[in-house]
Amino acid sequence: MQQVYLDNNATTPLDPLVFEAMKPHFMEDFGNASSIHTYGQKANSAVENARRQVADLIGARPNEIVFTSGGTEADNTALRGVLTHHRARGNHIITAVTEHSAVLQTCEQLEKEGFRVTYLPVDREGMISLDRLEKAIDEETLLISIMHANSEIGVIQPIQEMAALAREKKVLFHTDAVQTVAKIPVNVKDLGVDLLSLSAHKFHGPKGVGAFYIRSGVKMDPLLFGGSHERSRRAGTVNVPGIVGLGRSAELAREGLKELDTRVKALRDRLEKGILEHISGTAVNGSRTHRIPHLTNISFRAIEGEALLISLDFQGVAVSTGSACSSGTVEPSHVLTALGGNRKLHKSAIRFSVSRMNSGEEIDYVLGILPEIVERMREVTPLYRAG
Repeated sequence: MQQVYLDNNATTPLDPLVFEAMKPHFMEDFGNASSIHTYGQKANSAVENARRQVADLIGARPNEIVFTSGGTEADNTALRGVLTHHRARGNHIITAVTEHSAVLQTCEQLEKEGFRVTYLPVDREGMISLDRLEKAIDEETLLISIMHANSEIGVIQPIQEMAALAREKKVLFHTDAVQTVAKIPVNVKDLGVDLLSLSAHKFHGPKGVGAFYIRSGVKMDPLLFGGSHERSRRAGTVNVPGIVGLGRSAELAREGLKELDTRVKALRDRLEKGILEHISGTAVNGSRTHRIPHLTNISFRAIEGEALLISLDFQGVAVSTGSACSSGTVEPSHVLTALGGNRKLHKSAIRFSVSRMNSGEEIDYVLGILPEIVERMREVTPLYRAG
């Protein structure tokens, strides 16, 4: 039985070159990057080198990069940091119903604390209307937070146009770019965003480390207190091995963006085409044009998504029914629900996400076993047999 990992939106395997870069900082170069002696300065030098590598990947300045424990912390910092610092002049935030739970749950908590939140709807393809966004902005709007690409269906929002609208209205703009950084070209200056979140483990780096872009001049409060680390923007002893790994994975990603847009996209398209052509009652969820190159989300009529996931797992294939942060829930994905349509189809959806470490042979293996699995599952489904 072949082992095939197609859940790269949940996490990616660590690149061996990243691991090699991290190894010395666990044992030999173990210093605290805030210490002024030689050990500390060596660690600090490694951290600052990683800061430059991350900045280079997204077109930022090194002093605009703050290291975090991952995308969730970065999202929380963006929302809470901006809203608490600027509360005297407003109390309104705009986001979308399809955001990651790191944004949605933070917004829910902020509502309990007296802030107003507008949740923008999406159309059948998962896109947000610029007109709706403009109409939602009022005199008390402090921040707009819209995900660059959705983690479940991969749809890419027109962030450049949205950020330009926010700038015109003198509103700060944050984007959760966890699923786009290192997958498509992301340049913060071209996008025009004020704040951006990213996470290392989404592009073959280590888990538990991410970064937060804060445009020079943006004022906000830190999420964590307890020291002057990260120029007083994020307290706590920095994770030197993890940060070094993030920097190296950013460097490798910058070199390999073209491969993602060609070879990885070709693998995704081959998988998607094979499923749609050889398995009846299947449909792609979300836009098939405005999306990231490595993901497809497909519904299988008259199939329970979790049952199909388990059947594939028995055959060595790892996939997902949605965001890993929402796994274990019995309700259909909030993202697919927001698209409208058939609730049962939403519960049959499977997310396939490819990486540069996948091969054509692996895709062929999946296409070889999947039709038979689906057919076998449908044979025991009375509603399907009845048409």
